Amino acid sequence: MVPGVVHADIDALDTVHGRRPIVRVRIGGPTTDDGKGGALSPRDGESIANAAHVALAERLPVVVELSSTGADIAEGLAALHGWGQAAKALSACSGIVPTVIAVDGPAVSGPALLLGLADFVVMTESAYAFVSGPRMVRQFTGVPIAPADLGGSGTHARTTGVAAAVVADAAAAADWVGALFDFLPAHNDERPPTIPTDDPDDRATPETAGIIPDTPTGSYDVRAIARSIVDDGELFEVRAGWAPNLVTAFASVAGRPVGIVANQPSALAGTLDIPGSQKGARFVAFCDAFNIPLLTLVDTPGFYPGKDLEWRGMIRHGAQMAFAYARATVPRVCLTLRKSYGGAYIVMDSKRMGNDLALAWPNSEIAVMGAKGAVEILHRGIDETERAALEAGYEERLLNPYIAADRGLIDAVIDPAESRVVIAAALDALDDKRERLQPRNHDNTPL
Repeated sequence: MVPGVVHADIDALDTVHGRRPIVRVRIGGPTTDDGKGGALSPRDGESIANAAHVALAERLPVVVELSSTGADIAEGLAALHGWGQAAKALSACSGIVPTVIAVDGPAVSGPALLLGLADFVVMTESAYAFVSGPRMVRQFTGVPIAPADLGGSGTHARTTGVAAAVVADAAAAADWVGALFDFLPAHNDERPPTIPTDDPDDRATPETAGIIPDTPTGSYDVRAIARSIVDDGELFEVRAGWAPNLVTAFASVAGRPVGIVANQPSALAGTLDIPGSQKGARFVAFCDAFNIPLLTLVDTPGFYPGKDLEWRGMIRHGAQMAFAYARATVPRVCLTLRKSYGGAYIVMDSKRMGNDLALAWPNSEIAVMGAKGAVEILHRGIDETERAALEAGYEERLLNPYIAADRGLIDAVIDPAESRVVIAAALDALDDKRERLQPRNHDNTPL
């Protein structure tokens, strides 16, 4: 597994990829031969807690390699107490040192809840995790279900968002963890590492303009634009399978690690829904905690409409994105690519949410809504000829970035070919940005 080890007895420290020290603890796994099938003992919980305490004391990331069928029944409450210790210790690490859990096997009951506490979870293809297993589900609901369908790695990658990535095996999980740490500082008082690159800061990006279709509703992959802007075209995407309408990824620009949040027009037309809002808010909060600048690429027609989403709490979850951006103090650059409408315009790091630089491409549209929707509301009962004329007039007068720029909501309208140059220069200028939040015990995130 990943070099840089503190085993269950916390007896060694080494490095990730030969240079990044970490604290690591292994619980269970294929080599376990305790006759208990990987059940979590009180000592296992204490080992995770001890690893977390060492990580905090030494200001080092902590990696838990987990394979557990749940609390050991034979140990009774002591086993529950053990994983409770682990949960408290991992919570204490939150926002101070990065926490990663690698699952190579089962993660059942209490140990499964530990996954929700980690900053990132990587699962192997054969791994599975659930709080209540298939037998309990069938007993209470009468519905039979296989472990893989209930909590397999694919389910957690696509449906729940628990897994940031799914890889083939334990060795691949080690590589993934190492690649992640290439972008992260060891703790929250440290700057992210510089990533070596030969990609010039002043490289033009003329290809970006041709990626977006001529039609305002045409689909494209926003990752192509992101790759053209970042160093060497390399993105390290996290939670790619979950909420694909929003892309979250790490990359670097001029050697500086950045967190990228981007609407994805090829999925749900780039609208924001509940999973997308949760995904974006969690990623923004993580980057802010660990001093990683944010680059937001905007192309969204708004929030996804629907009774189901409203009943499930679109208001609360949509507010999570606004809250995360509003509280973020790291350097923040926002670039509107094509359109930015309504409430989604606000929560995608708009100027009034506190970004440091708001950019837009010349053909982008920034408004309350599109021309068709606006005319339908303002001019009901008109014929098609009048409607077409009014829509054209609305687009000409209001659907352009220069109106927003005139009102101070956009700092600069830039040529797409200049995107990398301007963003690199902005991140350089913002390199020494510092903000101090008002003292308080903690905030109250809209969960």
